[in-house]
Amino acid sequence: MCRRDDTTVVALADDLSGAAEVAALLGLPARLALRPADLGLSPAPGEAVVVDLDSRYLDEGAAAAAVRAAVRAAGAVGRVSSRAGRDADRDLAEARAFRAVNSGAVDGGPLWFKKCDSLLRGPVGAEAAAFAEDAEVLVVATALPAARRVVRGGVVLVDGVPLHESAAWRAEERAAPRSVAGALAPLPVTGVPLETVRRGLIALAGRFREVAADGRHPVCDAETDTDLTVIATAAALLGPGVRLLGSGGLAAALGRLLTSRRPTPPSAGTRSPAAVPPSATHTPAATHPTAPAEATGPTAATHTPATATTESAAPPSPAGPTAPPEATRPTATTHAPAAATAGPAATCPDAASGAARAVVPVHDTVPVGTGGRGLLVVAGSAEPVVGEQVGRLVAAGARHVVLAPGQLAGTDTVVLPAPAPGTVTVVSVDGAGGVRAGAARAVVAGLARAVSALPGRPDLVLTGGETARRVLDALGVTTLRPVGEIHHGAVHCTTTDGRSVVTRPGSFGGPDSFVRIAAALRPSQQGVTQ
Repeated sequence: MCRRDDTTVVALADDLSGAAEVAALLGLPARLALRPADLGLSPAPGEAVVVDLDSRYLDEGAAAAAVRAAVRAAGAVGRVSSRAGRDADRDLAEARAFRAVNSGAVDGGPLWFKKCDSLLRGPVGAEAAAFAEDAEVLVVATALPAARRVVRGGVVLVDGVPLHESAAWRAEERAAPRSVAGALAPLPVTGVPLETVRRGLIALAGRFREVAADGRHPVCDAETDTDLTVIATAAALLGPGVRLLGSGGLAAALGRLLTSRRPTPPSAGTRSPAAVPPSATHTPAATHPTAPAEATGPTAATHTPATATTESAAPPSPAGPTAPPEATRPTATTHAPAAATAGPAATCPDAASGAARAVVPVHDTVPVGTGGRGLLVVAGSAEPVVGEQVGRLVAAGARHVVLAPGQLAGTDTVVLPAPAPGTVTVVSVDGAGGVRAGAARAVVAGLARAVSALPGRPDLVLTGGETARRVLDALGVTTLRPVGEIHHGAVHCTTTDGRSVVTRPGSFGGPDSFVRIAAALRPSQQGVTQ
């Protein structure tokens, strides 16, 4: 089937930053819902509806129930009982494949997509099994080439190292799965090797049909974004009974398939995902110009490839003492802005390769906004790169507030200084002494309470899916509208009352990530170069 440009996409994600990433990468007008019940609202033609199930840390039973509830809330859309899609005539399939590849769009009923973590964290198998229940076939591709996470022989390789031998799960309470199939249990799957993926659309679609006929689901190897584009296109040939499950790489491939080639003018400081051109040949991840990322940054050298869960501990503070608790209402320790040291930059090397691409420039200082709101950056992630990101933002002129984990995990709400209009404040957690086992989520909850108590409704930059979700829950925000990406994974959204919110996974972005985001939301008088 070739889908028209009025295709509706229904997508589910297990955390907020992943949901925002999918909403941006699909390249369609999108509604990002924080309540599965909102999926029951009829989407407009050509719209993507993405829901954050907030299920990353649920047990398997609860996570599967969340997926089933979301599917029910979306209604019977996309459900089929016929298996005729697998028996399509070969000539018709060839014609469909030609149109799908050359039109840059597909036609038919709503598409279903499930976002999973490229490092296979969370209850991936339970969610996949629940998501596959109403599908004829669930096509799985978890590779994320731009972050140097590929799948070969059914095994996730992180910078060439098998996932279970890498440090990616160092903060997890259980061992990393040895294969994608192992992570997907109890879903019955069959591996699709790279040579089959690269055999062509018709051959690949035929293999998908064969696997489905055996009552199983294909799990695809992939090393490049072109591999993922081929997988998404071949899946689209199977008919409305197909569903897709994968990382942001597969979401971007689906977006390239769905969106027209007409560029949509992006908002200031954002990169429109609809402007990403479709790939035409097998391009290695190291040089692919449109590689989507769960983790990108200005230089490959500063990228932390193997990351643990972004909320497992509080991040180290780049500078400053721990704020001492008071007898009653705790307050924060603040640091005056340091002298500006960040230099300008017009391009940023791709995380996977060092290939330059246009980005939001890094200004000599954090620009003063023209609006009436302050900008609050909440560094709620334990990823090692976050400390340097905070330091560079402070060096560029931001005010720094350092919070002690013990304060945040307590029962009293920490009082933060209200960001003045036109200023940038960054809040981080002092992790120098570590965080008690099991206390990380209490720290995040305390951080959310502190942010929600601030007057003046500042614009927000929220790192880490757990932090972002808890802050927005505390603020009563239930719906976001994605505007675009500031850099890969840093998704700019707006709330119903006009506040800007940028979400970003903790492992994304290089050392200048926060400076680039602040520059995009508070552009200088000279404007922002796309």
